[in-house]
Amino acid sequence: MTPFISQPEALAQAVISSAPDGIVLVDDTDRILLANPAMEAICGYASAELLGQSVEIFLPPAVRERHRKNVRHYDQNPRPRPMGLVENLSLLHKSGRAIPVDIALGQFQRDGATVTVVFVRDISGIKELERQMQFHATRDALTGLANRWLFNQHLAQALRQTERQAGKLALLLLDLDDFKSANDRHGHAVGDLVLIEAARRITASVRTGDLTARIGGDEFVVLLRDVETSGDAVVVAEKIVDALALPCVVQGHDVALGGSIGIAYCPDDAQDAETLMRYADMAMYRAKALGRGQCTVYSASMAEQIARRALVRERLTLALENDGLHLHYQPQVSVSTGAVSGVEALLRWTDPDLGEQHPADFIPIAESTDLIVQIGDWVIETACRQAVAWRDAGTPLRVAVNLSARQFRDEGLSDQIRATLTRQGLEPELLELEITESEAMAHPKRTGQLLQRLQGFGVAVALDDFGTGHSSLAYLRELPVTRLKIDREFICPIGEPGTEATLVKAILGLASTLGLDVVAEGVETQAQLDFLRANGCGAYQGWLFAKALPADQVPALLRRRP
Repeated sequence: MTPFISQPEALAQAVISSAPDGIVLVDDTDRILLANPAMEAICGYASAELLGQSVEIFLPPAVRERHRKNVRHYDQNPRPRPMGLVENLSLLHKSGRAIPVDIALGQFQRDGATVTVVFVRDISGIKELERQMQFHATRDALTGLANRWLFNQHLAQALRQTERQAGKLALLLLDLDDFKSANDRHGHAVGDLVLIEAARRITASVRTGDLTARIGGDEFVVLLRDVETSGDAVVVAEKIVDALALPCVVQGHDVALGGSIGIAYCPDDAQDAETLMRYADMAMYRAKALGRGQCTVYSASMAEQIARRALVRERLTLALENDGLHLHYQPQVSVSTGAVSGVEALLRWTDPDLGEQHPADFIPIAESTDLIVQIGDWVIETACRQAVAWRDAGTPLRVAVNLSARQFRDEGLSDQIRATLTRQGLEPELLELEITESEAMAHPKRTGQLLQRLQGFGVAVALDDFGTGHSSLAYLRELPVTRLKIDREFICPIGEPGTEATLVKAILGLASTLGLDVVAEGVETQAQLDFLRANGCGAYQGWLFAKALPADQVPALLRRRP
């Protein structure tokens, strides 16, 4: 190892050579007398290169003067020093890189001279473990973004800074639109990749100094510091929304990626973190209610709207649990004969405290939660039970039931429908399911597979609100649907001066070519009915014949003629 150790000290030499930590012996002039193999491995120098060198060979030039002061202090107060007393020590490797180390010191006398023993421990592994632990404690494991804890720390700091410097910051709370359905449809592995892609797009849309965090399953937040005007945050939010709306293909799956963003400002809206988050959350849900894929800035009126939504959701849940919901049925009438060919089941709810509630008001609230699935199940069960009652009374009627988007995306829908028909004892041909054109065309391949299964056991399917979506003729020809329903917004103008109803004529022509039946919705005037008759429409529904009525009033309509 070195001539410094004499033959009688062979045992000590063997111990030093086999020690797992680096050992360096230094004389009173700070020159290296000995370095063991472990030290060679730590510093990259061979022992022969170190002998006679100043121990400062291990130190960056910037810290050498401080090292000399520490040595003088230690020489004046020599005592054993264990590991772990000094933080953030590093040793300069021969290659020039810094190696994190810990050291212990001791001294002994040899031949009247003081020798310092330096024990050096490479703690690179420990530092890496600490780094990883710090990362996992402050970062989202999936996306690498800041987690909720780290975000809260930064938000608290930013709020204090804003208070001191009279600045403004913005909080952007983002929720991916309908992520749960995509996750259920494609599986969690694809869902995780979607979240990673969403995180990438959000981060790319903000400034380098802005903090982006994932604080929930599909919920993200962006902290914008030093916002000059309220419009600046809106610009960033719109940029994020546009980025998320771009096509997204993950493992061969087309995923409808999008997001809704709520914005709240400090100090304009709130000065504390909890209130600021709550207001941004209100604004985000408002953005979803407006149609999703939007950004909305918090306003004071939102608190009242949120309270109203919460009340409606609570009362709607009670109505579902306590038979407070009802179905009314609107006849579908043959244009040529005037006979009732079927009915559409429509949900009705009158709350003891809130009064009669319009479906357009409470259905979107139900759709924002799993409540819509429970209501949808109830509607199907109730409509089938009523169809059985009419059949048993000698007046069989086909009943059409609207499916929510959440129901339609449920992989077990066809099995559920089959089980309901079996349980109620209803013939499949007496049930028709209505899905919107937009929902059907969102994922044509999956739609086709589902409709094939439903058709396989005799349940008919109608495309609702036809004309408002973007159907591909190629896909439409392949979908096993039996009926198209023309949306009322195209029927209403018929009969008014200057109205040609070109689109209605086109839909009727297309349906005739494809061999599909057509039901026109919202027929309220004789002029509208005459137009439909002249252009070959098969059936209609609307107030011209009857409003939606309770089940016990439907049989009387079967004897009516327009």
